[in-house]
Amino acid sequence: MSSIKNVLYFQSGLGVLENVFLLTFYIFIILSHRPKPMDLISCQLTFVHIIMVLSAGDIWFSDLFESLNIKNDFICKATFYISRVMRGLSICITCLLGVFQAVTISPSTSLLAKFKHKLKKYSIYAFFYIWSFNLSFTSNQFFSVGAYTNVSETNQMKVTKHCSHFPMNNIIRGLIVTVSTLKDVFLVGVMLITSTYMVIILFRHQRQCKHLHSISHLRASPEKRATQTIFLLVVFFVVMYWVDLIISSTSVLLWLYNPVILTVQKFVVNVYPTITPLVQIGSDNRIINVLKNLLPKCHQTF
Repeated sequence: MSSIKNVLYFQSGLGVLENVFLLTFYIFIILSHRPKPMDLISCQLTFVHIIMVLSAGDIWFSDLFESLNIKNDFICKATFYISRVMRGLSICITCLLGVFQAVTISPSTSLLAKFKHKLKKYSIYAFFYIWSFNLSFTSNQFFSVGAYTNVSETNQMKVTKHCSHFPMNNIIRGLIVTVSTLKDVFLVGVMLITSTYMVIILFRHQRQCKHLHSISHLRASPEKRATQTIFLLVVFFVVMYWVDLIISSTSVLLWLYNPVILTVQKFVVNVYPTITPLVQIGSDNRIINVLKNLLPKCHQTF
């Protein structure tokens, strides 16, 4: 089991390093240049992924709180609440990223075109509503989880070293799972719709470029690269999300958590925030150019 935990530590450490680098880059872009709305959204997503990796799976935050001699009940409630808020923010901001990119590449004749020049203003409003919604929607975690008391009569479901789910009425538990699932299914549906729309737009654009014998321009299009990146992130997120949803929903409804399945879920939860920065770094020419300029300086130093 210790070797599996080492894998989780390596995965989360790698995810934090990648996202910190990406966050530093976006902060530099936002402060020193005129940022695009997509940069603001990507910066938010990167920050959320840093906290998500640190809080997911009872790895980093729990160890930090434990070293500060904080009571187990607070450790449990804090880590569960933060991880669930970050998970909700991740799906909302990923969905927002897809919607904004769909608006950005929409043709001038499209109904979405009229929103292009207001994206920056809309992104500020969207951030406010997304954060407010997730902070309040996840507040039930304060009442449904707590420190594991090792008392069999309470029928607690232990899920981490410190934490357990408290038993609750089956109707209430089913209602919470249903509402959460419907919210996530709606957001995933929006992602799939915007992704399909972007694929259609790219296909039409490519066909027009072939007709005009200017396919080289298409390959060099920043919009195309950004759209392909976001499409890849959305598809990858949807796959990882459904794996996590199946594991967590089944475990809560059956009131049973297997340690092996829990470990797999921890790994799955961290896959998306770990892979996302690699995809973003590899597809953003601005980051690639910065790295190319840094490499010769590093060689000269050594």
